[in-house]
Amino acid sequence: MPGPYFRPVARTDHARPADALRLAGGWCWFDTVEVLHRDARPYLMPAANLPEDMRARLTVPRPPLAGIGFDAPRIMGILNVTPDSFSDGGAHFDPAIAFAHARAMAEHGAAMIDVGGESTRPGAATVEIEDEIARTAPVIAAIRAQIATPISIDTRKAAVAQAAHTVGADLINDVAGLTFDPDLAPYAASHGLPVCIMHAQGTPETMQRDPRYDNVILDVYDWLAARIDALVGLGIAREAIITDPGIGFGKTQAHNLALLQNLSLFHGLGCPILLGASRKRFIGELSQTPNAADRVPGSLAVALAGVAQGVQMLRVHDVAETRAALRLWKAATYGASAAPE
Repeated sequence: MPGPYFRPVARTDHARPADALRLAGGWCWFDTVEVLHRDARPYLMPAANLPEDMRARLTVPRPPLAGIGFDAPRIMGILNVTPDSFSDGGAHFDPAIAFAHARAMAEHGAAMIDVGGESTRPGAATVEIEDEIARTAPVIAAIRAQIATPISIDTRKAAVAQAAHTVGADLINDVAGLTFDPDLAPYAASHGLPVCIMHAQGTPETMQRDPRYDNVILDVYDWLAARIDALVGLGIAREAIITDPGIGFGKTQAHNLALLQNLSLFHGLGCPILLGASRKRFIGELSQTPNAADRVPGSLAVALAGVAQGVQMLRVHDVAETRAALRLWKAATYGASAAPE
């Protein structure tokens, strides 16, 4: 049985013990870890007692990926060129509008622009490959011609990723963790493309039909660990992988909150963590905002909770608002001398 699991108790307080460890080379520190088992109660222990291999994974700085460093929280701006995405479906379907939105996100601080041509909202149907390419490739080409910001292609399909990479995409962001299309991982490996792998239970069509786990935190961790091992075996370096616990993808509200409370566990995978919770349904339920566009305050609260656990990348709809929130969080946490990112 896998385990034990080690969750660093992430802190940002300016009063830091001399023997505290830096979490993933970032802005959080820890001197205590929670030890988790599937068949026993959790307990706390000093970080000094960590096994050497886990200590290294939890502390080694994450190297830059697709030109992005992870010594500070980074923003991935969402660009849905779809007619039916849950929050902004149709808003950027026109290529000219999509490009203008990409430029605005880059100007407001997005470290990466995530272009997607297939809605993965609950109940969404699969889009034909030709249609997905027609939606995404021209927009990516236009962005790359005029904007230096790195671009990710949000797709589950090798042909779509290939078309996007040909015109300038720098990273593959797959909500299926490179399990949907058997040709996608080999393509990424052969072309040296970094990837973001997300956990999802089921497909977009079925994922919210009574999702269940033995232990959602450990089940998601084990799944991501197995995917990392499989991808490394195919030739994708661990340093080229970002992990995403998949908030809202085959999870109930209770599952989502459990993952958010324990995000620091995923640093043990040795890869940067992406948090994609922007405007999602559970935020609407908790903040009583049925309209997705009204969920910006709740999305900012969740994003900052993730940053306080060392999450390196935030995938968001509202780039300017998120950047402003990060600046204020940094100033409140580290003082007036903290330079804005």
